[in-house]
Amino acid sequence: MTAAGRLWRPTATYPGPPEHGPATRLEKFIDAMISTGQTGQIFGEHGIGKTSTFVSYVPERFPGTALVVVPAANLSPDDLLVNAPVRDDRSGELVLRQLVMRQLVPGRPFVLLIDDSLQAGNAVQSQLMQIACDWSLGEYDLRELGCVGVFLTDNESLAETGVRRSDPAILDRMVTLRLTANDTAWRAALAERYPDWDLREVFRDWAALSPELRHLLSPRTLQHVLDCARAGFPLAWGLPIQNGRRLALAEEDRDGRPGRDRTAEVLDGIAAAVGAGNPATVADPVRRILRAAVANRWAVLLQGPPGCGKTEITKQIAREETGHEPVYFSLPVTSVEDLCVPVPTRDGSLETMLARPLLDPRPRVLIWDEYNRPKDKAAFARLMEITQEWTLAGRRLPGLRAQVALQNPPYHLGRKLLVAANNVAQASRFTVSYEVHPDDIPANEWLISTYGETAETVLEWWKNDIDDEGRDWVTKRTMERLIKLHRAEMPLQPGLMYLGDGEYAPVPLSGLEARLADRRRIGLVEIAEDRAGWEARLAKAAETSREGTDDTDLVHQVFSNAEVSQLERHLDVVARLLPYLPPKLRATYLVGQTRERQRFWVAALARMAQLSANGRA
Repeated sequence: MTAAGRLWRPTATYPGPPEHGPATRLEKFIDAMISTGQTGQIFGEHGIGKTSTFVSYVPERFPGTALVVVPAANLSPDDLLVNAPVRDDRSGELVLRQLVMRQLVPGRPFVLLIDDSLQAGNAVQSQLMQIACDWSLGEYDLRELGCVGVFLTDNESLAETGVRRSDPAILDRMVTLRLTANDTAWRAALAERYPDWDLREVFRDWAALSPELRHLLSPRTLQHVLDCARAGFPLAWGLPIQNGRRLALAEEDRDGRPGRDRTAEVLDGIAAAVGAGNPATVADPVRRILRAAVANRWAVLLQGPPGCGKTEITKQIAREETGHEPVYFSLPVTSVEDLCVPVPTRDGSLETMLARPLLDPRPRVLIWDEYNRPKDKAAFARLMEITQEWTLAGRRLPGLRAQVALQNPPYHLGRKLLVAANNVAQASRFTVSYEVHPDDIPANEWLISTYGETAETVLEWWKNDIDDEGRDWVTKRTMERLIKLHRAEMPLQPGLMYLGDGEYAPVPLSGLEARLADRRRIGLVEIAEDRAGWEARLAKAAETSREGTDDTDLVHQVFSNAEVSQLERHLDVVARLLPYLPPKLRATYLVGQTRERQRFWVAALARMAQLSANGRA
């Protein structure tokens, strides 16, 4: 424990104790405002650690003092103060009484931090004016309630806020401090988060970046990049996705156009500084991200095209990892009142009533579906608090293990999707932001387990008979419609996306109709039915060329495209044909594959060796 009363633990970055007293400019400012009883207004860019400095510093510097954080971005006028009818103790009549937010009566001394203060609406700005000017709200004197400090924080940029304070009557009541990242305790916070990593080289490299790149790679985003490095993920996944595109670490030229993209250079340098890898990708990325989110209590964003299976796989992994159903909200039909509402209580305060699913103490994953299609701006603003602070109206959410936001890109298949824009402050709330590709989600196995041979036939057509553009149009959701239409003996074309004016998605269905009519193409089932014949063909191909022939390529393509469940059903057939495939083709079955596929191919190679040994005997 240091003399300042702050708990200190040695780390690889800071093996010795910090200096006596407040160490950063913001900490010194907090001390001064509390000691003099003045309102502090703090401006600084997003993600530099303004709020987190308050969260760590105030309780340790001032033992017994609570920090009350009020996220202004999602306040409505009735959240802070409301008139309600109550029974007068003396007359017994109903009278109007002002009720104040429960967080403002914690029952002990408290520091009030109004976060994102410029993002509140006009009516709330008037309430904040009274708080900032004389530490009162309605008929309440905050000092009498125990308030020992009032602070307002925000980013001055109009791109990330709703208003700009210009009224001299307000400005004359506050002491204003403009901060940079060098004025907060984010370095110490990261050192404590990764105590075994010496981050001094990371901090030096970050400080050597241009101001523009330091703005893009804010301390909050740097933390996400380091989290990805710790998890063995590509470090680029820690960079936010803003308006559908991943943020690039590129400076602007003098004419305002993007300059040289330094993303790879900067991220490789961070990986080298902490002794971590920076892979281009990982096998089975979506499931690994979701499992890491639950294990590490992350908020993550998955952006992918409609119908690729994002929602279903998220629900599945949430059940597997927690043993309970996830808490699910679809943003197009979710309003603020669906999440929380203020209600009066007998003790004369406003209690925030939360939606019942949010109060379940069992381990849960919170899913925000259609994240960039909010019903209204107020609901979207509420999510800024939940995704960053893991609170709602200042209340902790019990049992919350992870948050997953799911959204579509702004454009898909050359068409504009009806999604909302976001700013970098909103986008940078997520530890991992990942752009999902249809092949990332193992929905094929689910189709096979649900619909059997029909699904296998449709998947063979999807993998082998249509081109990449056709596969983009035929999502897993579309495939399920085609399967159901076939089973109902209906024409298949209505199952494709309808584009209007009699036009359907440009995908030829003749190959699928032929397969479903049992005019078969070659697949794993057909090869298994004629195993001896294919073994003879491959043996002849091996004699003809070390690289194989068209028969070799066809079997390799079938093996590569088959699902694990299909391969497992024909393990002996696969093991008997493997020796005839060139070694470089066999190697592709193990490199960069999912654990399930690798497990199968290890078993298949072992079975191949066993059959070969038995044959020699």
